[in-house]
Amino acid sequence: MKDDVALHVGDIVRMKKAHPCGSYEWEITRTGMDIGIKCRGCGHFVMLPRAKFMKSVRDILVHQEES
Repeated sequence: MKDDVALHVGDIVRMKKAHPCGSYEWEITRTGMDIGIKCRGCGHFVMLPRAKFMKSVRDILVHQEES
């Protein structure tokens, strides 16, 4: 995924690897230098550096418009 893609709170993303609960889908809950994501399967919350997050994302499934 390109580094210049705009990310917004509420976006649903598909990661390259599954979470141990089996879900690939995550919801973005925080943006900035670190990205906060919540698993859509079990609700687990993770903070990742933006660079690592961008390498791990496969696709944006639901894109929220900036308000």
